[in-house]
Amino acid sequence: MKLMNYMEEALIELDLAATSREEAFDVLTRKLDEVGYLNDRAAYVTALEAREALSSTGIGFEVAIPHGKTNAVNRPVIAFAKAPAGIEWDSLDGEPAKLIFMIGVPEAAEGDEHLRILALLSRRLIDDEFRNQLKAATTVEEVVAQLETVYA
Repeated sequence: MKLMNYMEEALIELDLAATSREEAFDVLTRKLDEVGYLNDRAAYVTALEAREALSSTGIGFEVAIPHGKTNAVNRPVIAFAKAPAGIEWDSLDGEPAKLIFMIGVPEAAEGDEHLRILALLSRRLIDDEFRNQLKAATTVEEVVAQLETVYA
């Protein structure tokens, strides 16, 4: 299982200027919609917001992993954004999110695919050097090179 199997360069945002979760959701879901991963953008945003209402997806270490499992998603996908200024995400450690991985999985996805993706990502994101290299990346190619190292 490779993380990049769920991603493509068009879904990477290097300089997210959003100042809120809602703005981040807007920018990233727009990308997902434009590339054809969503069939109902509003329903996917609702699923993301419902998940955030349960508990914040700001996991700490300046990372947020918003996710939604809904039929508004056509196939499993991950969008990524760097928010250099940080976005208040009600994170566990109180730090703003600077690295955002948005996961979308269809309701009918095989088993708990979103949980496997979350586990894969989480294992790699505890590595300070990995996070720092993502933050330091200035090109999509540099981000992809880092994300290519995430596999199980």
